[in-house]
Amino acid sequence: MKKYLISCFLILISYFSHAQDRQAILKVMHDQELAWNRGDIDGFMQGYWKSDSLLFVGQKGPVYGWKSTIDRYKNTYPDKATMGQLTFTILQVKVLDATNAFLFGGWKLKRDKDEPGGYYTLWFKKIKGEWKIVCDHTS
Repeated sequence: MKKYLISCFLILISYFSHAQDRQAILKVMHDQELAWNRGDIDGFMQGYWKSDSLLFVGQKGPVYGWKSTIDRYKNTYPDKATMGQLTFTILQVKVLDATNAFLFGGWKLKRDKDEPGGYYTLWFKKIKGEWKIVCDHTS
């Protein structure tokens, strides 16, 4: 009976821990959406791992490193009009363990002349107590 109670307790702790991690990841996404819609690429990039090992994969292929990724965003979206209004649709969040999570979702930009959109998969890693995007594949 004691082992059963301990097992139940550990499962509950794991469940609540994963729920807190999931909420923290969703907050990163929400903060990115808000920053983008303010025209703040620097703020948007706070959700990414500030490392040369960051990987972003888009239509033009892989980009390595935080600096290269922010430069790509600033070149592709030079002003608020090209940035438009971003909407994320979160389709799946899976906390894999204490330091890794996977997110799958959709994105849509509403601009005066068009409404591009697509899908993305993100690998989140908990680094120094914060969830950061370490790999982004966006189409």
